[in-house]
Amino acid sequence: MAARERPLSPHLQVYRWQIQMATSILHRASGIFLSVGALIIAGGLLALMMGPESWNCFTGHAGSWYGKLFLFAWTWAFAYHLCNGIRHIVQDFAIGFSIPAFVRSSWISVFASLVITALVWAYVFAGAAA
Repeated sequence: MAARERPLSPHLQVYRWQIQMATSILHRASGIFLSVGALIIAGGLLALMMGPESWNCFTGHAGSWYGKLFLFAWTWAFAYHLCNGIRHIVQDFAIGFSIPAFVRSSWISVFASLVITALVWAYVFAGAAA
Protein backbone atom coordinates (compact mmCIF):
# COMPACT_ATOMS: atom_id res chain seq x y z
CA MET A 1 0.00 0.00 0.00
CA ALA A 2 1.54 3.27 -1.14
CA ALA A 3 1.77 6.16 1.32
CA ARG A 4 -0.18 9.18 0.16
CA GLU A 5 0.87 12.73 0.89
CA ARG A 6 -1.44 14.19 3.50
CA PRO A 7 -2.53 17.80 3.12
CA LEU A 8 -0.89 20.22 5.50
CA SER A 9 -2.97 22.35 7.79
CA PRO A 10 -3.00 26.05 6.96
CA HIS A 11 -0.41 27.96 8.94
CA LEU A 12 0.23 31.60 9.74
CA GLN A 13 2.96 31.63 7.11
CA VAL A 14 0.38 30.78 4.46
CA TYR A 15 -2.00 33.61 5.32
CA ARG A 16 -1.45 37.31 4.79
CA TRP A 17 -1.74 39.21 8.09
CA GLN A 18 -5.03 41.04 8.43
CA ILE A 19 -6.29 43.44 11.07
CA GLN A 20 -8.83 40.86 12.24
CA MET A 21 -6.04 38.42 13.07
CA ALA A 22 -4.05 41.09 14.91
CA THR A 23 -7.05 42.31 16.94
CA SER A 24 -7.94 38.77 17.95
CA ILE A 25 -4.42 38.10 19.21
CA LEU A 26 -4.20 41.54 20.87
CA HIS A 27 -7.51 40.98 22.65
CA ARG A 28 -6.21 37.81 24.24
CA ALA A 29 -2.80 39.31 25.05
CA SER A 30 -4.34 42.44 26.57
CA GLY A 31 -6.55 40.26 28.76
CA ILE A 32 -3.49 38.43 30.07
CA PHE A 33 -1.68 41.74 30.63
CA LEU A 34 -4.70 43.10 32.52
CA SER A 35 -4.59 40.04 34.77
CA VAL A 36 -0.94 40.74 35.59
CA GLY A 37 -1.84 44.37 36.29
CA ALA A 38 -4.65 43.27 38.60
CA LEU A 39 -2.13 41.25 40.61
CA ILE A 40 0.12 44.31 40.85
CA ILE A 41 -2.84 46.41 42.03
CA ALA A 42 -3.52 43.78 44.67
CA GLY A 43 0.13 43.98 45.67
CA GLY A 44 -0.20 47.74 45.95
CA LEU A 45 -3.22 47.38 48.21
CA LEU A 46 -1.27 44.93 50.37
CA ALA A 47 1.63 47.42 50.54
CA LEU A 48 -0.82 50.14 51.58
CA MET A 49 -2.20 47.88 54.28
CA MET A 50 1.27 47.03 55.60
CA GLY A 51 2.20 50.62 56.34
CA PRO A 52 4.02 53.70 55.07
CA GLU A 53 7.37 51.99 54.48
CA SER A 54 5.86 49.33 52.18
CA TRP A 55 3.65 51.89 50.46
CA ASN A 56 6.62 54.20 49.81
CA CYS A 57 8.51 51.27 48.31
CA PHE A 58 5.55 50.45 46.03
CA THR A 59 5.06 54.07 44.92
CA GLY A 60 8.79 54.37 44.34
CA HIS A 61 8.64 51.50 41.87
CA ALA A 62 5.41 52.77 40.32
CA GLY A 63 6.96 56.22 39.85
CA SER A 64 10.15 54.94 38.24
CA TRP A 65 10.59 54.83 34.46
CA TYR A 66 9.70 51.14 34.27
CA GLY A 67 6.69 51.65 36.55
CA LYS A 68 5.38 54.46 34.36
CA LEU A 69 6.01 52.38 31.25
CA PHE A 70 4.04 49.51 32.79
CA LEU A 71 1.21 51.86 33.80
CA PHE A 72 1.11 53.33 30.28
CA ALA A 73 0.99 49.85 28.71
CA TRP A 74 -1.63 48.74 31.23
CA THR A 75 -3.75 51.80 30.41
CA TRP A 76 -3.58 50.97 26.71
CA ALA A 77 -4.39 47.30 27.37
CA PHE A 78 -7.41 48.35 29.42
CA ALA A 79 -8.62 50.80 26.76
CA TYR A 80 -8.06 48.30 23.94
CA HIS A 81 -9.73 45.43 25.77
CA LEU A 82 -12.69 47.69 26.55
CA CYS A 83 -13.08 48.95 22.97
CA ASN A 84 -12.66 45.51 21.44
CA GLY A 85 -15.05 44.03 24.02
CA ILE A 86 -17.68 46.59 23.02
CA ARG A 87 -17.08 45.60 19.39
CA HIS A 88 -17.69 41.96 20.32
CA ILE A 89 -20.88 42.83 22.21
CA VAL A 90 -22.18 44.68 19.15
CA GLN A 91 -21.36 41.65 17.02
CA ASP A 92 -23.22 39.42 19.49
CA PHE A 93 -26.33 41.27 18.34
CA ALA A 94 -25.50 40.22 14.74
CA ILE A 95 -24.38 43.71 13.73
CA GLY A 96 -21.28 44.29 11.62
CA PHE A 97 -20.56 40.84 10.23
CA SER A 98 -19.83 41.91 6.67
CA ILE A 99 -16.13 41.90 5.89
CA PRO A 100 -15.86 45.69 5.37
CA ALA A 101 -17.73 46.35 8.63
CA PHE A 102 -15.55 43.84 10.46
CA VAL A 103 -12.35 45.45 9.18
CA ARG A 104 -13.68 48.94 9.98
CA SER A 105 -14.68 48.01 13.53
CA SER A 106 -11.28 46.38 14.07
CA TRP A 107 -9.48 49.57 13.09
CA ILE A 108 -11.88 51.67 15.16
CA SER A 109 -11.12 49.61 18.28
CA VAL A 110 -7.37 50.08 17.74
CA PHE A 111 -7.56 53.83 17.13
CA ALA A 112 -10.12 54.44 19.89
CA SER A 113 -7.86 52.67 22.39
CA LEU A 114 -4.95 54.90 21.37
CA VAL A 115 -7.10 58.02 21.73
CA ILE A 116 -8.41 56.95 25.14
CA THR A 117 -4.87 56.19 26.33
CA ALA A 118 -3.63 59.56 25.09
CA LEU A 119 -6.50 61.35 26.84
CA VAL A 120 -5.92 59.54 30.13
CA TRP A 121 -2.20 60.30 30.12
CA ALA A 122 -2.75 63.90 29.04
CA TYR A 123 -4.98 64.23 32.11
CA VAL A 124 -2.32 62.57 34.28
CA PHE A 125 0.42 64.89 33.04
CA ALA A 126 -1.84 67.94 33.34
CA GLY A 127 -2.54 67.01 36.97
CA ALA A 128 1.16 66.48 37.64
CA ALA A 129 1.96 69.93 36.22
CA ALA A 130 -0.64 71.68 38.37
